[in-house]
Amino acid sequence: MNLSTRFLLAVALVPAVSVAQAPPRAVRRDVPISNTIRRALAAGTRDSTGRPGRNYWQLRTDYTIRARLDPATSRISGRESITLQNNSPDSLRSIVLRLDMNMFLFNVPRAAPWVPAELTDGFAISRMSVDGEPVNLNAPAGRGGRGAAAPAATQNSASGLNSTRATINLLKAIPAHGKATLDIEWSHKVPGGPGQSHRMTQRWADTLYQPTQWYPRVAVYDDLRGWDPELYLGPSEFYNNFGRFDVSIDVPAGWIVSGTGILQNPNEVLTATARERLSHVLESDDVRTIVGADEIGPGKATAAGDRLTWHFVADTVNDFAWATAKKFVWKATRATIPTKRAVPVHLLFLPGDSALYTNAGPIARHALEFYSKQWFPYQFPQLTLQDGPSAGMEYPMVINSNQGAADHETGHEWWPMTVSNNETWYGWMDEGFNQYMNILSNADRAARPANLDGVGQGYGRTSGDEAESPMMWNANYGGQQYYSFTTYSKTPMMLSMLGGVVGDSAVQRAHAEWGKAWMFKHPSPWDYVFFMSNALKNHATELGWFWNSWLFTTDAVEGSIETVKTSGATTTVTVHQAGQMPAPVVLKVQFAPTGAAIKPMKNATMLDDHTALVTWPVDVWFGGNRIYNAVLDFGGRAIEKITLDPYCRFPDKDASDNVWPRAQSGSPDVAAGGRGGRGSAVCGG
Repeated sequence: MNLSTRFLLAVALVPAVSVAQAPPRAVRRDVPISNTIRRALAAGTRDSTGRPGRNYWQLRTDYTIRARLDPATSRISGRESITLQNNSPDSLRSIVLRLDMNMFLFNVPRAAPWVPAELTDGFAISRMSVDGEPVNLNAPAGRGGRGAAAPAATQNSASGLNSTRATINLLKAIPAHGKATLDIEWSHKVPGGPGQSHRMTQRWADTLYQPTQWYPRVAVYDDLRGWDPELYLGPSEFYNNFGRFDVSIDVPAGWIVSGTGILQNPNEVLTATARERLSHVLESDDVRTIVGADEIGPGKATAAGDRLTWHFVADTVNDFAWATAKKFVWKATRATIPTKRAVPVHLLFLPGDSALYTNAGPIARHALEFYSKQWFPYQFPQLTLQDGPSAGMEYPMVINSNQGAADHETGHEWWPMTVSNNETWYGWMDEGFNQYMNILSNADRAARPANLDGVGQGYGRTSGDEAESPMMWNANYGGQQYYSFTTYSKTPMMLSMLGGVVGDSAVQRAHAEWGKAWMFKHPSPWDYVFFMSNALKNHATELGWFWNSWLFTTDAVEGSIETVKTSGATTTVTVHQAGQMPAPVVLKVQFAPTGAAIKPMKNATMLDDHTALVTWPVDVWFGGNRIYNAVLDFGGRAIEKITLDPYCRFPDKDASDNVWPRAQSGSPDVAAGGRGGRGSAVCGG
């Protein structure tokens, strides 16, 4: 027998395996651990409980910035002094800067389709010093970061100043627990252009400016990766240190300035009328006019003069954003933060955009009050909504938004402005959490219960798409679908399924406690996973399988009811899971309205006098089987209908095979696409 014949015979003897008869699956029940987290756990900076470790540390950066806007050239000139407190155990031989305005240079890497509306000269840095010693701005490229060998040098030197990530190599290292002062003089053109473009346009002509990522920032140095290694490519957002900002902004008189922090000199920049109106904002929920559309120019919109300097201070924030316009309308209302105080909510917009701000104040108020009850009280002394082209963006105490995204952007004041994850790597920890909580807020605002049914099951329609990357991929390199789906939509799906396993209220209580534990700190995904698993251990034996499936894979459950057989008083429901992600077996059993008494089952809950919900834990799949025979022993009452995953929480591409007896084609008993609400025929119906 020749080789070819033996091969053909061997192939013929292999039994055919259909999709429905997929081989046994290996269910991974632990959470993959990266080297960075393994090192952090060993060093005691992170803890297996998910809380900050006994040796947790982070840098602090305090900024004093003096900036001047020239509308004739659309240019901002600035001087800043940054005090860097090195709370790490490491001696820092370099400082890494984030220079996001260099995104607008013609030759920097960008992620499609993030294209600036205007190319500029980026940051023009004219002077830099560390502790009074000058930095050579024209030195050849050097190396920096934890573990990197410092170049032999006789002076401080900077490299990468034409990139969004620059490095200052230090002649004298900053000792562990020591500090240094970095002084920088710089300028840049504020990029403009037609239409609205998310962060890629920051002004409308020469009459409204909305600067963001507008000043050189010290990058994060943390216990996981040392200096943050990522470039700013456009879609992925930020990872910043906390500190105090003392910011003075010089603009033409008559131009109103809003921004992060509390205005320190209202007597110098506001009219007596505006100050008097502001004094009543906290008295009621009314939306009050501070500066009206007809109050324009020096002496009317602002104090008189040629130019005015607006002075803001914000403590324990991770960024600073502002806006200014020649003809801002300024309105204000209040939000009453539970257990704390009332805070002002400011609305600044152009007169022509007034319709977009009609409901912005009440929506932002509801968000501040609702999320304060849901998670923890709002931590900042005010909130400002700013009009402009970079709409749908968030910064501490500032959202660049009208009423359309007011709830979502306000939610970001919790993550990442208070609980400050690394957005560049793990955008799902702020955008995704926010999308989940927006579901809760929207329901509360409509005075109805939040409904997460169908959300988790919906992931089955995406799972398997070759364009989808796992949630734990670096968001900068996860592909276009990462920021359109993975970052925003997948987290609510994940938490919908988690609620289907342990209960929505348990998920939300644990999430709130996690947020409190990491306020003004930098949690990683592993910190979240460990914390949630520990907080929910009374509701589930273990959750490693859950986190592995959702965060590290793109798997789904793909459940179905294969057969239903009755023998005497018992009925056996054969459940099949074709996907790699396991899930509990949850059956809704609907009985005939009359007949023998329904006998109790220990794993069953009666929803009404002829409907039972029966659950078998996910453990039934851990042996690798794909078929589970769920035995119903309710006595002799006839069963009319059985639904697998009745609340549609577990990812499933086709829910039509989740119901017995099978519905006829076109029957309303099958929700389109397998997704429905609790009132639909499949999800809870």
